[in-house]
Amino acid sequence: MAGLFSSTVTPTERRQAFRAGLNSGKIQRMPGAFSPLVARTIQEAGFEGVYVSGAVLAADLALPDIGLTTLSEVAGRARQIARSTDLPVLVDADTGFGEPMSAARTVSELEDAGVAGCHLEDQVNPKRCGHLDGKEVVPTDLMLRRITAAVNERRDDSFVICARTDAAGVEGIDAAIERAKAYADAGADLIFTEALHTPAEFEKFRAAVDVPLLANMTEFGKTELQTAQTLEEIGYNAVIYPVTLLRIAMGQVESALQDIERSGDQTGWIDRMQHRSRLYELLRYNEYNAFDQQVFTYSADNYPS
Repeated sequence: MAGLFSSTVTPTERRQAFRAGLNSGKIQRMPGAFSPLVARTIQEAGFEGVYVSGAVLAADLALPDIGLTTLSEVAGRARQIARSTDLPVLVDADTGFGEPMSAARTVSELEDAGVAGCHLEDQVNPKRCGHLDGKEVVPTDLMLRRITAAVNERRDDSFVICARTDAAGVEGIDAAIERAKAYADAGADLIFTEALHTPAEFEKFRAAVDVPLLANMTEFGKTELQTAQTLEEIGYNAVIYPVTLLRIAMGQVESALQDIERSGDQTGWIDRMQHRSRLYELLRYNEYNAFDQQVFTYSADNYPS
């Protein structure tokens, strides 16, 4: 990460790295980042990629995950996160923010944002959280039009287009498998199998579908949480932890605020805070200072009185 203001690893290089990772036999672990600083921390912690969750972006805006966010908001946050890390960034693009033509524009905007790929889902628009009851999916042919439009608009062939299917919880796992096969035939590079319940269901999906697969290990949902090693042994290629870091952070925020309101100061939390020196390290303060000293040319003698 030589550049101070953006990664020096090009978007195409990161897309190629993502594709290589998906085909490496090693599962690609992608925690969800709710800010650019979190994305940088994910990289320093040694993960293979960064995920941008639509649910997290909505929550950060104090909105529920029911399709209220816009393409501009998602692309803007994705761009901020992608510039802060060298890792591939995968973005939740919901249903493509409209009809198939909107899905095509979504791919174009996210390519311009510098991310490695995005996923489009087969829910009706507006969508809802994938682990809630009452979801509805569109007919398969409409989802195929979404994928085809997205694939046709893609300018960089290395950009990863992932198709998410929510059909397992609506039509059953066999129907979800048939949809996944059709989505792959339409050009999807990766299949996101949403809201499967047990390892046996993940194994059944893996045995039936011959393209890279992504698992969602979100808390408090319908899926029994599995380790990355277990998913890798089943044959999954990527795993996301979409809301984990936001939930951890907000849990700490609520606890700290309660303590501060009750005690009147924050001293009880000092040892649990990220130290200022560590924050400055993540922000690369010393490198910015060195850069500033190299280019700062102001002198009072240079300006007339």
